Amino acid sequence: MYDWLIVGAGFAGSVLAERLASQRNERVLLIDRRNHVGGNAYDRYDESGLLIHQYGPHIFHTNAKAIFDHLSLFTEWRPYEHRVLAAVDGKLVPIPINLDTVNTLYDLDLTSEQLEGWFAERAEKVDEIKTSEDVVVSAVGRELYEKFFRGYTRKQWGLDPSELDKSVTARVPTRTNRDDRYFGDEFQFMPKHGYTRMFERMLAHPNIDVMTQTEYDDVRDVIPHRRLIFTGPIDEYFDFRFGKLPYRSLRFEHVTLDQPRFQEVAVVNYPQTNEYTRITEYKYLTGQEHPKTALTFEIPSAEGDPYYPIPKPENQELFKKYEKLALATPNVWFVGRLATYRYYNMDQIVGQALATFRRINESIPISGDGPAVAHASPPAALAS
Repeated sequence: MYDWLIVGAGFAGSVLAERLASQRNERVLLIDRRNHVGGNAYDRYDESGLLIHQYGPHIFHTNAKAIFDHLSLFTEWRPYEHRVLAAVDGKLVPIPINLDTVNTLYDLDLTSEQLEGWFAERAEKVDEIKTSEDVVVSAVGRELYEKFFRGYTRKQWGLDPSELDKSVTARVPTRTNRDDRYFGDEFQFMPKHGYTRMFERMLAHPNIDVMTQTEYDDVRDVIPHRRLIFTGPIDEYFDFRFGKLPYRSLRFEHVTLDQPRFQEVAVVNYPQTNEYTRITEYKYLTGQEHPKTALTFEIPSAEGDPYYPIPKPENQELFKKYEKLALATPNVWFVGRLATYRYYNMDQIVGQALATFRRINESIPISGDGPAVAHASPPAALAS
């Protein structure tokens, strides 16, 4: 008899598995339908010995020291500040938009103070910012919106920014200085030996058993367990009772080149041309020395594994129906991006998992043989 069955071996499931095993001394079975642990953060060595991210670039960044300290139990770190260029009007310019972006694109020599006025002259008044289009045009105007955001968003989401919630483009700041870092967080690092190694260390506890290439439906009624943590799609758990929640998917084309470098930075975005949204070159992320280099071309798709919940009001309304079911389901905790139908960064998922563990401790006594106890409060993921 397992104390816990955890579905999904990404950050949410793996963090919880380790905490339950090491801090409560409980037996955990962790399963995943893929053939590996690590979820979308899984990395591997290709046939040339280059470390690549199977599901596109994953850059760790956080302002939460507690989250950084927790993951530091399972990995050493390599300092890394992420930089991205965008191919716009035949030039490579920094994204997020900053002083150098505008000066390079328009052959200007503005100062930071002048750029503030330059943006203000072009910004459009929006009475209430509701959509992703509103966010950008109200800050930098329609021309930069068209050059940097509209085409990229249409490719990424299959929708115009005017149809998407403001949260999509609000994630990308606009700067008037020359800071070309993609993130401004205090802690910006990459796992020194890769994400997969970190997950393997996290799960190397005698109380944890791992089964990959395993479907939940194949074990739910076969392997005895007292409680369940579900990190997969919440609509799938409830057999799509109200219909499928819409997701955006991705295809990845991995290429190895017989040359040491391909581009100037780890990621180059393509908002105006090509079917792919970006090209990633991994040696910038990993720091690996190698005579060859590995790239990934990222192509958005309507079909495939669920990656991004589509942020539209009607989709949230549908999710709320599933959330109501989830909160009324005893002994099951729904945690993570797919289970809560929200886009979260990796550090947010770790924080969510740790908060869920605290709630479990508050509501379930540490006991090996007692009957299952329903959680007294909703899991942190659904309470947020």
